[in-house]
Amino acid sequence: MLTIYNTLTKDKAPFKPIEANKVRMYVCGMTVYDYCHVGHARVMVVFDMVARWLRASGYDVTYIRNITDIDDKIINRANENGEDIYSLTERFIQAMYEDADALGVLRPDQEPRATQYIDHIIDLITRLMKRGYAYTANNGDVYYAVGKFAEYGKLSGKRIEDLRAGERVDIEEAKQDPLDFVLWKAAKPNEPSWASPWGNGRPGWHIECSAMSTHCLGNHFDIHGGGMDLQFPHHENEIAQSEGATGEQFVNVWMHNGFVRVNEEKMSKSLGNFFTLRDVLQKFPAEVIRYFILNSHYRSPLNYGDQQLDAAQQALTRLYTALRGLEDTGAPLDKNSEFYQRFATAMNDDFNTAEAIAVLFDLSREVNRLRVDNSSQAVAVAQQLKLLGGILGILQADPEAWFKRENTSTNGLSNDAVEKLIAERQAARKAKNWAESDRIRDMLKEQGIILEDAAGVTTWRRGT
Repeated sequence: MLTIYNTLTKDKAPFKPIEANKVRMYVCGMTVYDYCHVGHARVMVVFDMVARWLRASGYDVTYIRNITDIDDKIINRANENGEDIYSLTERFIQAMYEDADALGVLRPDQEPRATQYIDHIIDLITRLMKRGYAYTANNGDVYYAVGKFAEYGKLSGKRIEDLRAGERVDIEEAKQDPLDFVLWKAAKPNEPSWASPWGNGRPGWHIECSAMSTHCLGNHFDIHGGGMDLQFPHHENEIAQSEGATGEQFVNVWMHNGFVRVNEEKMSKSLGNFFTLRDVLQKFPAEVIRYFILNSHYRSPLNYGDQQLDAAQQALTRLYTALRGLEDTGAPLDKNSEFYQRFATAMNDDFNTAEAIAVLFDLSREVNRLRVDNSSQAVAVAQQLKLLGGILGILQADPEAWFKRENTSTNGLSNDAVEKLIAERQAARKAKNWAESDRIRDMLKEQGIILEDAAGVTTWRRGT
């Protein structure tokens, strides 16, 4: 049985969907004003993995990941660039798709955009006003009255009294309580705005997710996910808004992936230690980044660095080595095998991908052992390795292509150049010109090309 750690209850418990065999899941997506960084990559890969395992376990999954396409940061960036917000957001939405596709992240079932949900946002705020949870301030903004929601803080464990004591409020602030947060911002010059009962304006960030998630999945759904940094205040505010408006429990299970760290500090733009995914992809294959993310438990901190990615690349190479030279038979996954049972046990334990990957290495060792004595059995076990890897979104490339992939960020030899030199070496060997043969081998080795001679055939791979 699948168990999941629930941030709301602070413990791990068996997962019970609201509707038998169906899972409704919402994940906070990107605010599209810049390129995705490694922290965004972790969110995308982690919840792609969650959706993949739920589906592999037989659940009918509806996976929603939103796009925030109206926000202070978007407006500021558009103004800096001298462009309208629509061209800015469309450009970065397409860049996000390119990055996600590279990582093997499957598209969610729906990707609602905030600007497409203005009517739903206005409706939700109207309900909050009628139920006494929201008010219009003298500056035209609409605020959520945090003090009206008795359970505020139940997700983060924060107490209203402590939060209020730590707040500083500008004397010109229009809100009634320092903890109140904006639901609707009155229109300002040169900013996008929409008509509403409270005048022209635009939504606050928090209300967007409440409107999109409840419209797509209903007032009460199974799983809400996102990065740990969103737990407070964003997700706390989503609960207050959604439950205040509907009177129903908003979400059963809250899942949060851990921070990405660089030199033991949280990766963030404010610290200047963040890396765009595009920069990292210039140095490492996308599958290496995906493996690196999944080789740690999703709730644990993820320490980023070239050393860790080098190790991930070497580990993936060992797995692909087990698959090399063995055909893909198309046989189905054997769910009765010991390896599958161990893999499933790991994944059902709060999506423990690190333990699941350890099973893949045991499978690869079994493949290598069987190559010597039972080649047909080796092929069958290799097929299981590839299928289990596929559940995690790895090991789906052709092994030969993996070993011969070119690195576009270096000036190394192209595949065609390598093949030409190998042909020249073969000719030298045929002529018994061993000195020339060795010279070519050594030259290739200096370029990171490793040759393997067996039964009169030379294969090659790029070193890691």
